[in-house]
Amino acid sequence: MLNGERPTWRLKPLVFRLLWTLAPLAAGAPLMAQAAPPEPLSASQLDWQPYDDAPRGQLCSGRYVTPAYRIDAGDTPEQVTTSADKANYGNDGAATLMGEVVLRRGDAQLESPEVSVNEARDTATAKGPTTYRQPGVLLRGDDARVSLNSDAASVDNGHYVFHKQRIRGDAVQLARLEDGRYRLKDASFTSCEPGNSLWRLVGSDITIDRESGWGEATHARMEMGGVPVFYWPYVRFPVDDRRHTGLLWPQIGYTSSSGFDYAQPIYLNLAPNYDATITPRYISERGEMLEGEFRYLLPNGDEGSLEGAWLADDDGGSDPDDDEEDLIGENRWYINYQQSGRVNANTGYRLKYGAASDGNYFDDFGRNFGETETDSLERLAELNYRDDTWNLEFKAQGYQRMDYPLDNDDKPFYRLPSLTADGRWNQSNGFYEEWNSNVTYFWRDVDETDSDIPVDEAANGTRLRLAPALGWRSDQSWSFIEPRAQLVSLTYDLDYGDRETDRDASTSATIPVLSLDSGLIFDRETELFGEGYKQTLEPRLYYAYVPEVDQSDFPDFDTSEDAFSWNQLWSPYRFSGGDRVGDTNKVSYGVSSRFINDESGRERLKLGVGQSSYLSDRNIDMDGDPDKTSRSDFDSYSDYYRATRDRSPVVFQADLVLNDQWTATQAVFQDFDRGVTESAQTSLRYRGKKGTVLNFGFNREIEGFVPYDDEDEDDVLGYTRNEWDFSFATPVSESWSLLGRYQYDSTNSRALEKVLGVQYNDCCYGVQVTWREWQDDNDTASTVSDDEEKNGIFLTFEFKGLGGVGRGADSYLEQAVPGYRNAGF
Repeated sequence: MLNGERPTWRLKPLVFRLLWTLAPLAAGAPLMAQAAPPEPLSASQLDWQPYDDAPRGQLCSGRYVTPAYRIDAGDTPEQVTTSADKANYGNDGAATLMGEVVLRRGDAQLESPEVSVNEARDTATAKGPTTYRQPGVLLRGDDARVSLNSDAASVDNGHYVFHKQRIRGDAVQLARLEDGRYRLKDASFTSCEPGNSLWRLVGSDITIDRESGWGEATHARMEMGGVPVFYWPYVRFPVDDRRHTGLLWPQIGYTSSSGFDYAQPIYLNLAPNYDATITPRYISERGEMLEGEFRYLLPNGDEGSLEGAWLADDDGGSDPDDDEEDLIGENRWYINYQQSGRVNANTGYRLKYGAASDGNYFDDFGRNFGETETDSLERLAELNYRDDTWNLEFKAQGYQRMDYPLDNDDKPFYRLPSLTADGRWNQSNGFYEEWNSNVTYFWRDVDETDSDIPVDEAANGTRLRLAPALGWRSDQSWSFIEPRAQLVSLTYDLDYGDRETDRDASTSATIPVLSLDSGLIFDRETELFGEGYKQTLEPRLYYAYVPEVDQSDFPDFDTSEDAFSWNQLWSPYRFSGGDRVGDTNKVSYGVSSRFINDESGRERLKLGVGQSSYLSDRNIDMDGDPDKTSRSDFDSYSDYYRATRDRSPVVFQADLVLNDQWTATQAVFQDFDRGVTESAQTSLRYRGKKGTVLNFGFNREIEGFVPYDDEDEDDVLGYTRNEWDFSFATPVSESWSLLGRYQYDSTNSRALEKVLGVQYNDCCYGVQVTWREWQDDNDTASTVSDDEEKNGIFLTFEFKGLGGVGRGADSYLEQAVPGYRNAGF
């Protein structure tokens, strides 16, 4: 990437836009007197060829096509060849060619009805109308002067086309200088196709340097539909996609909480392998902010970035709530550093450091259109090694949780450090052995005597987790079987500081984990709707046993109880993280069936149903106490019911591929003992060949459900939630497209999110307007009483060839409307 080519960054790509060295004056500012450029020529005179059948996705109605040379070149690049109907030769060596005159020198060609060559044979003067060509360049006009010993040329009342850059314009005088630059007097510049003058840049003096990719203009104005809208005493603009230093187009937006938002990025192309962007930003309800980003690419391929922002004395926004009022007058800031790379083929590393002034930073400022849901900022130093046997990892890791206010008991633990050594050895007879080990020191800066901090979260300390395993797996075309035995050993060395507790500072446990997984695979040929299919029938039987072992003295550093799922039917584990090993004694059984198209080999339909039967209660929960047996031992009835139920919900799942456009999925968790649907997710998706996207979805979760795999009481649903989700994106024509989303909470009869966007795009310009209204749930799922409705409108406007104005929304829209990709701008 150090050879002058543009580096390929993994961060958001920069769009290079119009820049100016002096701030633009308001429309209507006094303009310097200048002659108007000549009227444009017709499309056929500018090498423009309309498409008979435009390629799919082509935004222009045609393209520029360079015709073949009319005469052959000479034997050397300096030799001049000519063709004419008539010629007159003077005694002094001068000559006049008349009729249909064509003169060629190297790859330059001049066409005119009359050409005079001086006695020195170094200059040709042509009477109009004239045509001058070089590779990828067309100049037309009245009289012209062409050097016969260099590439210099000039044309009066000229018109130009640069085919590759797709730009054209007109000039009172047009000159190609000996160094390859083009100098235009009283001229225009546009990327609009011939016949379309929606916008053009007009200047008294324009210089275009195709070699460097830059254009410059003095006393320049931007015209839209012939009406001046901006004036610059001096303007510098890119004529291709290379990176250039200068001002980018501003970013514009509006939200109900922060008001009008205007940011002016300044791009610095410091070197082929590193660059920077500095962005002054004005937010009407908050004040002035300065943002910056520095990106770099090292010679060995490692890459990194540093970005940050600063706003002094926050005005607080419009209608701040009680918590937000605490931030009025405060300095708001953000910083994020990342670097990653490889030491060798097996060893890599990652470095990250993120921090913000407060947990509300991204709610108030974000980094793009939809970024208000950043949960945490990571701090990380990681070195990892991987080969065919071993996975070794050393890391120091921590997070800043983006909640405001942030309670002590919500602060995450740091891993200072964490060392992992995992290995696996596969034998040819189906046996395998695993070594899984991790040792971590957990720390956080809190007052351990704070009574709001649970005692199992009050200690800092070291955890050693060893989990060797032995197993055997046999895979046949008609069956599989896998017995597996694992021994989990947990050892702690804890420091409770000044916290009074009767817990042991040193504690340990060793817990066996046994499982047997098995299945059969039957298949047959069948026919559906006139097509041949292979149908499978795959019954599965699974047994898992983990004994009940007291873990009541164990801390809770990084663990939560997993929400029930299809995959959990076939797993012995009930917790994520390393501090709990849940007891279980269960038999899971299920059956699935797949329909595979004989011709394409594509899976068209997959059906599955499964359930677990529990042979004993699950007494180990996050408290780790095996003596919890009665209702009074549990915090809620839903916790007690999950621990003592005899059977899991029955899980139904279906994946259907109707055709190349339509797909559907269904997952239902049904408790037949209570007659309750605990959870249900339904989706229907359409992907049209011309880019149309449709998504229909339904999601149901009952009261007491934990949607975020977290034991925080704020994240436990305080009501049964039924959500409907519809989104779409569709091209109305080759240029017009629409998109939108509507998410509705039928339980509380309210819209959760509304999005509507419209985009127009052609080879001259593009415009995208997106409006969004959403519910900010204040990071709580237990209630809707603290939710706040917010809205915003965001604009992107791009002059093709000069860049865009506005605050892009694409990264958010690609998440909100699955399947949407903006290929136009």
